[in-house]
Amino acid sequence: MDTRDEVRDFLRTRRERVTPQQVGLPDFGGARRVKGLRREELALIAGMSVDYYIRLERGNLTGVSESVLGSLSRALRLDDAEHAHLFDLARAQNASATTRRKTPTSKVRPNVQRVLDSMTAPAWVRNGRSDFLAGNALARAVYAPLFLDPSGTPNTARFAFLDPRGREFWRDWDSVTGDMVAVLRAEAARSPYDRGLTDLIGELSTRSEEFRQRWAAHDVMRHRSGIKHVHHPEVGDLDLTYETMELVTDTGLTLIVYGAEPGSPSEERLQLLANLAATTVAAVPETEDA
Repeated sequence: MDTRDEVRDFLRTRRERVTPQQVGLPDFGGARRVKGLRREELALIAGMSVDYYIRLERGNLTGVSESVLGSLSRALRLDDAEHAHLFDLARAQNASATTRRKTPTSKVRPNVQRVLDSMTAPAWVRNGRSDFLAGNALARAVYAPLFLDPSGTPNTARFAFLDPRGREFWRDWDSVTGDMVAVLRAEAARSPYDRGLTDLIGELSTRSEEFRQRWAAHDVMRHRSGIKHVHHPEVGDLDLTYETMELVTDTGLTLIVYGAEPGSPSEERLQLLANLAATTVAAVPETEDA
């Protein structure tokens, strides 16, 4: 990842989003020739010289202090995810060869798999690339269409943008894919030396116009909780809440657990899917020892 380009485009798009009215600057009327704030206006609000801000927006965060980044974040009215993204970009640009963050793991420990298998709710583990690394039987049943392509590690971003079944699976496809790209953008700053992530972004950029458009927006977010609206080919529509938990022992891995509102049609359909998954497992004959 070219951090200078990332910093330049991120700061520019955030600056163009902020209006003078939002930061209390007088509006003298008339059409403005730039979107959002001018560079000199942003510099004034952030408490720095115009020349210094121009240096930052050209992508040079070398040696920048946390206090300057904090002032810039407040001036740009960044949310928590954007604030963290700015600091991640600065860390990536200022990292030495010995301090660069290690590539996140793509291995799930046996004990984590045992935890997944002990849960009655759909639960699975992904890395920052959106790979489906492990899950219990019900999670695999929920994401059954993801596993129809036998090539490579199942990946929800690749499924969403490159597999026509992705548009059928996510009922709110536009919202889901926007979030996916924002999560990948944030991960790219946290893990700039992850070759697998770089390859995935390159593949999606090359093969999907929708991905390219969303990537150019430089939006970032971090999945914590929410709701997924999916259409399952066997049981129909499911509205599933989710909670995410980082596996602190396993760098870059996240546990995601789904649930349904008690007494809702989604809970009934999820139970039906669990019964179908259990029946399928029971129907598989055991392999005899040689």
